[in-house]
Amino acid sequence: MANKLTHIGFIADGNRRWAKEHGLPTLEGHRKGSKVAEMIIEELANTDIKYVSFFIFSTENWSRSKEEVDYLMGMVASEIGRLTKKAQKYNMRIAILGRFEHVDPKIWQSLMESEASTKDNTGLTVCFCFNYGGQWEIVDAAKKMIESGDQNYTPENFQKYLYHPEIPDCDFVVRTSGEERTSGFMLWRAAYAELLFIDKFFPAFAKEDLKLVIDNYNDRQRRFGK
Repeated sequence: MANKLTHIGFIADGNRRWAKEHGLPTLEGHRKGSKVAEMIIEELANTDIKYVSFFIFSTENWSRSKEEVDYLMGMVASEIGRLTKKAQKYNMRIAILGRFEHVDPKIWQSLMESEASTKDNTGLTVCFCFNYGGQWEIVDAAKKMIESGDQNYTPENFQKYLYHPEIPDCDFVVRTSGEERTSGFMLWRAAYAELLFIDKFFPAFAKEDLKLVIDNYNDRQRRFGK
């Protein structure tokens, strides 16, 4: 089976622990993590990889402190405009996977505008899993399918009701920080994904680490149950 890497997903974990390790405020870890995500995007834009996904805020993260949640929401609001301009410059597309519930309508609107303004770009597609839960994605898809009256109960047909169904399955899921779980990331799309768990916290992830990740994938033999 060909090992072509088309879609790589990052569970960007360890921002808070990185900040604590460096004697910095928790929020500084998120700021540095955002810069690392931007570095990864810039590097992958020059490769044959067509899709990259980042798990940046889960449906469970609302339980964090109000200060942290407010900071993360503010960071999304301030960064999305700048990232959209960069996407336009480099022919990249932005896609948002997640739920609008609990999100400030102005922030959600800005995310949707970013999607709309880059939808015709043909380069790297950058997927942000924001207010995202893998179980919720499947529940929401099932609800859409029921409401449509569609009774073609096959995996291939069900997939078209997922968030952004045109986005293909993940080939490789990478989690930083040493934690070895997927935390609901891309539950449907990652059914046969290769997994890699890295001890480094996400803010410490560097260009050379990205190269090692891609080399690691290329050294694997995918079997898909065969």
